[in-house]
Amino acid sequence: MSEAARSSAVVRRVETLDAVPPGVVDEVTALVERARRDDGQAAVSEQGRLNLGGGARDGVRHVLLYADEQLAGYGQLEGADPVEAPAAEFVVDPEQRHRGHGRALGRALLDLSGQRLRVWAHGGHPAARHLATQLGLALFRELRQMRRPLPGDPLPDPVLPQGVTVRAFRPGEDDAQWLAVNAAAFAHHPEQGSLTQRDLDDREAEDWFDPEGFFLAVRDGRVVGFHWTKTHPAEGLGEVYVVGVSPDEQGSGLGRALTTIGLRHLAYDRKLPAAMLYVDADNVPAVTVYERLGFTVHEVDLMYRTEG
Repeated sequence: MSEAARSSAVVRRVETLDAVPPGVVDEVTALVERARRDDGQAAVSEQGRLNLGGGARDGVRHVLLYADEQLAGYGQLEGADPVEAPAAEFVVDPEQRHRGHGRALGRALLDLSGQRLRVWAHGGHPAARHLATQLGLALFRELRQMRRPLPGDPLPDPVLPQGVTVRAFRPGEDDAQWLAVNAAAFAHHPEQGSLTQRDLDDREAEDWFDPEGFFLAVRDGRVVGFHWTKTHPAEGLGEVYVVGVSPDEQGSGLGRALTTIGLRHLAYDRKLPAAMLYVDADNVPAVTVYERLGFTVHEVDLMYRTEG
């Protein structure tokens, strides 16, 4: 599907695709990277970048904006959640900004979603806030990036619940159990809890994947929790990528123990100088745990949505 509009002597064309051709994937990836360098923050998340390649995915649509037949912007709509409004991310090439392309992309995504939309503004930049207002979107979610130095204040020794042991993830053997406990732990969080085997395979294929930093808590042979760490060597950062605990183990201290195990790995085994993580601002129990472990807010991502 495409449409053309003439504005300020620029011919703007919007194209919507179920799958982005490989050559165009390279163009979009280069645009996203230019914007990341210019903004100091990636406008498209890890999941969005994974969705970009590898062909069509259920519920995912791609919006390409061309100005005089030059790629000027990219948007992605993910509408697999049966309850929540479709979620979007979009970005305009830094050299093409202040020409109305952001509004055009936002309106195209609104139309594609049936005027029921959630949009991420990574980094919460003022320009993104202004654009959200222009599109009639209201703020409703704050995702905090928190950081702490490593090793920094002494990391406590992990205290595991009785009967629980911890070992490394075994690709191909632990996939099904991990997907099951991840779904149970994040049943309230569709972005994480709905991960599939394909999503896991995508991450295992990334250069950063390291099973030695993917810790599983096991009770009687059953996976009951995990801490998946991630490293960003160029930035000197380790990441608390995701910590999950089976509902029947919550409140036992397992989450704190797993978090500590992962942090000690990043600090002492990988010798990284700092750690980061993402947490929803309204997840008070998790924020409290991380603050007690020495994390402070570094920056925020904001999500806006259509009202009603």
